[in-house]
Amino acid sequence: MSTGQQDPIPRSFLGEYPKLLSEVSETGRLPRREELEALRSLGELSAEGGHGLRHVVSLFVGETRRLWGTLPGIARTADAVERARTGDALLAVLDAAVSAIGEGHERAQRLAMRQEEGKRREFIDDLLYGRSDLGRLAERAQRFGLQLAQAHAVAVAVAEEAYDDVHPTVRRIQRELLGRFGERDVLLSTKEGRLVCIAASNERTMVDAFAALAEKPGLGYPAAVRVAIGREHSGAGGVVRSYEEALGALDLAERLGLDSVRLNASELLVFPVLLRDREAMGDLVRTVLEPLTEARGGAVPLLETLAECAAAGYVNAEAARRLGVSVRTLSYRLERIRLLTGYDPGDALHRYTLETAAMGARLLGWPQSDI
Repeated sequence: MSTGQQDPIPRSFLGEYPKLLSEVSETGRLPRREELEALRSLGELSAEGGHGLRHVVSLFVGETRRLWGTLPGIARTADAVERARTGDALLAVLDAAVSAIGEGHERAQRLAMRQEEGKRREFIDDLLYGRSDLGRLAERAQRFGLQLAQAHAVAVAVAEEAYDDVHPTVRRIQRELLGRFGERDVLLSTKEGRLVCIAASNERTMVDAFAALAEKPGLGYPAAVRVAIGREHSGAGGVVRSYEEALGALDLAERLGLDSVRLNASELLVFPVLLRDREAMGDLVRTVLEPLTEARGGAVPLLETLAECAAAGYVNAEAARRLGVSVRTLSYRLERIRLLTGYDPGDALHRYTLETAAMGARLLGWPQSDI
């Protein structure tokens, strides 16, 4: 539904308004309930016909001015007081008519917006889950500003509190993106409490801007805990794939306890490879790390030691600082790992085996759960 004037508004939209003016000029009465409802219906029809409210109001104001001097209550008396009283009554009718027309116009627009939002949500569901014929999906995508023949990337943001369409942060991000980029090949929506941005590959700056705004939306707006960006893929199936990659990155970050706020799926490709053969990964974890459960305090402190040593590039002073222990304690733990597992963290090949097994343990939830 357009909000601008497409064709001249026909005079039929005036309905019984001229007759109402004539009666009010003679009696001074107020509009009746059914007359106001008829005006509301005219407002709805004008909205459905694609006529903006400003143009509809202009039609009624213009008709009032055109008839003013010919109305019985004005034309038949020369008494200034009486003419003023009649004029006040007519202006009251005009005010009531404009208000009723506005209510009807807004009611029709709200209904149209709800219907459009319903179609938009249905399209997004079909797009993100690949539940529709690709040809039909591509046709529907054009209506929402997407050209699915292009490559697209999907970014997903999550916060402490769930996002929804009326969330203030969502509204702010929408305003900022529209103000900065205008209407481009991009779609922003909420899905299952997450905020989703779908953008064409030639609008990668849009995805990056979305991520930056989600991370720092401004004072008083809740920031995203994490933002994951899937890789660019072509076609409708590419949107699904990028979306799944973004969700997978969020899941991996949660399971691995990653500190990064922004995640790129392209930088996490090694983890799906590690998990592709879950049985083999479980066997590696059990074979290499099971002996750590015999240590005093269990395997968890030693697994944390391996993780922080890897993050610190095996600089013992930095790793000890991260762990909040002394370098001497760190050295003791590394020696315990060597003695219990038979793998020496100081040896490059042994170190790789230990790191891979430790990463697999985090992915599989070991030793908290059996594998």
